[in-house]
Amino acid sequence: MAFAEPVPEIPGVMSDPETGGRLTVDLDAIAENWQALTRRLLTVECGAVVKANAYGLGLEPVTARLAKAGCKTFFVADVAEARRARSRAREAAIYVLDGFSPGAADAFAELNIQPVINSTVELAEWDAFVAAQDVRGGAALHIDTGMNRLGMSAEEAAALALRLQQQNHGITLLMSHLACAEVADHPLNARQIRLFRELRILYHGVPASLANSSGIFLGQTAHFDLARPGAALYGINPTPGRDNPMRNVLTLSGRVLQVRKVPQGQSVGYGAAWTAKRASRVAIAALGYADGLSRASSGVDRKTASNAIVAGKRCPIVGYISMDLACIDVTDLPDNVVRRGDSAKFIGDGLPIDEVAGAAGTIGYEVLVRLGSRCHLAYRGG
Repeated sequence: MAFAEPVPEIPGVMSDPETGGRLTVDLDAIAENWQALTRRLLTVECGAVVKANAYGLGLEPVTARLAKAGCKTFFVADVAEARRARSRAREAAIYVLDGFSPGAADAFAELNIQPVINSTVELAEWDAFVAAQDVRGGAALHIDTGMNRLGMSAEEAAALALRLQQQNHGITLLMSHLACAEVADHPLNARQIRLFRELRILYHGVPASLANSSGIFLGQTAHFDLARPGAALYGINPTPGRDNPMRNVLTLSGRVLQVRKVPQGQSVGYGAAWTAKRASRVAIAALGYADGLSRASSGVDRKTASNAIVAGKRCPIVGYISMDLACIDVTDLPDNVVRRGDSAKFIGDGLPIDEVAGAAGTIGYEVLVRLGSRCHLAYRGG
């Protein structure tokens, strides 16, 4: 990120002269999303996934706000992220999804963080480290119930259940990951839940975790003891095809650098991919694919082209989105309502992240983690 400060966005005006784009993150909205999921889970603990720099929105401020809201368990991808999370959540449990790496062993003891063990080889390495260093933090055991990605097989997990006969078995969490939770009636959901439930019986007394964001909405059979929402915290719809139950948490805006007239029949941008079918006015905004906008959502006479909101109205993006610039057709707005220095919104209220992702042929996760690499970053709340 270029730089960050806890100041609100000024609607309609770009107030940050050193950058062309502005990413505003509402930390209170993220906390409210976490609280909404907690209420849905009733008595089940709600953790938070803050990997990938909290899905691109800032690991430290997001972790701090969720800890303030009451979150006690966080999941990160690697040790470097765990170190950042620990700086903001001193007492929380922090699990490292990439597991244990002997090269980073000392950090697990230093930071009091816990690996998610994904194989028997990894478990042996972890046990050797624990024995040598007298580490008492424990670890999560990851079982593959149908994703065929990371995790031990069901057979390996069943055999390891004998470990619980030891007084200090060191397993603090049993977990798996749903492959198709966003499709509520997908048959793999029921198979994974059933297998995980059977294995959980062998690990009596160990907390269990299966549900991700969409898994929370599959009902209590998927909840177990701890849910691990990620995307839903950041405003992505966990129930595709239905109304989004989560609040929007961000606004991505770009400064209008120029408003120009484009005669009928003339083209705009690289490749002459869009041609004005009428005399048009086009606003040029200082935001492009270097800022996280996808070139795939360019306006090249496709029905899926993205929109921007200018002067409170949705206006189509025209021509190819380039590295630094996006062109917006503002012909239907009144004359002189859009001026140099005004703000064009590309993601936010009225332009949900899932719609923007759909126009680019991708998912909201990918859009989120690519945002704001050089924008001015501002936070609300906290």
